Amino acid sequence: MPVAQPTKPASQPVKPVWLAWSGGKDSALALYHLQRSGRLRVTRLLTTVTDVYQRTSMHGLRRELLRRQAAALGLDVVEVVLPVPCSNEEYGARMARALAAARAEGVNAVAFGDIFLEDVRAFREKQLAAVGMEAVFPLWGRDTGEVAREFIGLGFAARLVCVDAARLDPAFVGRRYDEQLLRELPPGVDPCGERGEFHTFVWDGPIFRAPVRHAAGEVVHRDGLVVQDLLPVDGPDQSSAPLRQREPW
Repeated sequence: MPVAQPTKPASQPVKPVWLAWSGGKDSALALYHLQRSGRLRVTRLLTTVTDVYQRTSMHGLRRELLRRQAAALGLDVVEVVLPVPCSNEEYGARMARALAAARAEGVNAVAFGDIFLEDVRAFREKQLAAVGMEAVFPLWGRDTGEVAREFIGLGFAARLVCVDAARLDPAFVGRRYDEQLLRELPPGVDPCGERGEFHTFVWDGPIFRAPVRHAAGEVVHRDGLVVQDLLPVDGPDQSSAPLRQREPW
């Protein structure tokens, strides 16, 4: 009598997800892990852009640079355009329309690069649950020093584009996010800037098809923040060069 062979478990279908995209290191590392998970497939990036300034809401990244970044990743980006100022009700309504479009494409989850802020996670989960979707957090619960070192070790290229002047010396704005910068961060500043101490712009790494060329614009002081403006650049890539205002990086 032949011996019955064990049946192999059926492979799980790969689920499509959208990724909340800031243009910074945490969302980039989240994308890296999602693309290698074998379980989830990122089909679009999702971000918010202000109608007045034509920049991303959180990092102040120019819309054109955002689009070049998405193109270098080989992904479409869904831009939720917000007025300035924007009430919570208006934000919720506009985001709900974007999420409805995701569901129409068969997408039932949005991924985020958050690491440990419980209130932020709860807000995102509540917002998505209201429209029948779930939140995914690929980096959740990890040590932020470990996350920072992994990001750098994988060969990602990023620099600080926004600094909270009450928490970090404005001289850090524009600097390359590397091991030396991590060593120089003062005590109490999270290595990933998870509490809003700083924000970054990622222009190259293992998930990019090509570097995103850019140059340094003006340094702007606004509402306690110090922001390094970035300009899209065409021509030879100089993004790894030291910062010189008005010259290509």
